[in-house]
Amino acid sequence: MKYVFIIICIGILSSCKNESEIQPKSFSSVVVKDILIDSTLSIRAIDLLADKSLAFAANNNSFGLYNPKNESWMISKQLYDSLSIQFRAVAHTTTDFFMLSVENPALLFKTGDNGAMELVYKEEHEKVFYDAIRFWNNNEGIAIGDPTDGCMSIIITRDGGQTWNKISCDKLPKAIDGEAAFAASNTNIAIIGDKVWVATGGISSRILHSPDKGKTWQVFNTPIMQGESTTGIYSIDFYDENNGFAIGGDFTKPELNKANKMITSDGGKTWILVSENKSPGYRSCVQYVPTSNAKSLIAVGFNGIDFSIDKGNTWKHLSDEAFYTIRFLNDSTAYAAGKGRISKLLFK
Repeated sequence: MKYVFIIICIGILSSCKNESEIQPKSFSSVVVKDILIDSTLSIRAIDLLADKSLAFAANNNSFGLYNPKNESWMISKQLYDSLSIQFRAVAHTTTDFFMLSVENPALLFKTGDNGAMELVYKEEHEKVFYDAIRFWNNNEGIAIGDPTDGCMSIIITRDGGQTWNKISCDKLPKAIDGEAAFAASNTNIAIIGDKVWVATGGISSRILHSPDKGKTWQVFNTPIMQGESTTGIYSIDFYDENNGFAIGGDFTKPELNKANKMITSDGGKTWILVSENKSPGYRSCVQYVPTSNAKSLIAVGFNGIDFSIDKGNTWKHLSDEAFYTIRFLNDSTAYAAGKGRISKLLFK
């Protein structure tokens, strides 16, 4: 028994050591395999479901589901009156898929009992523009959009997405004139545990944070590029409750690489600019590589794909392939979507 105990202790210590000292994979190239080609679509919102299938929603009323087992697609149109609906936000629970349109009227659909999509939230306002949606768990979710009054638009569900309620501005930080968000990749929201971070952009680019699933809120300033309607944070991701990364810039001046990448190690309270005056410039989406101990990142945009293995301090340009958004399947495989296509990416 003594020797068994010693062996168990050594095993535990060894596994702890391996976890803390793990060296993430280094990528030098990426193989891009298109799995959907449709020149009529602009796809900015994809989501990996629990069974590893891939869902998307896009412009032209379109949404679809990819089955990786037989490499097949089911693509549909969501009609509502005579509107040409543009979806830029999607999310899921273990039982339902959600897709949210951007412009007036904002329309939020979920899968109904008969399998068809049903409308669960509608908002009409001349300024309405929703950008992203995420879920904490099967019951509680959040969607964010541009201000229609004096604060960012934030709607929350507590019943699995059946009903959604907009948070009153008296419970949220006041928006600065010209502050909004970008519906570029459905990554304005990051969630870890009960916590949520919301990235804004434009004239002012800040981080709204709630530690308790949207019940209370605070706001943190950032050093990222801001001051114009096209500047600021376009994408945010957190690896754990302390380590986060944000990227953006100005999509009208994509070569600008000053003050467009920043990192936090204290849960978003303070942010530090990294890779100043170095590529990449503007990117619309950033994601941590899984099991990389908050060290490795992939950023995508219409100017290509970039990789960092040192928390964003230095970057390697892997490809000129253009995408708007990316989601990882594992630590070396991802799906990415952009103008007219969805692709499977194999990092090597």
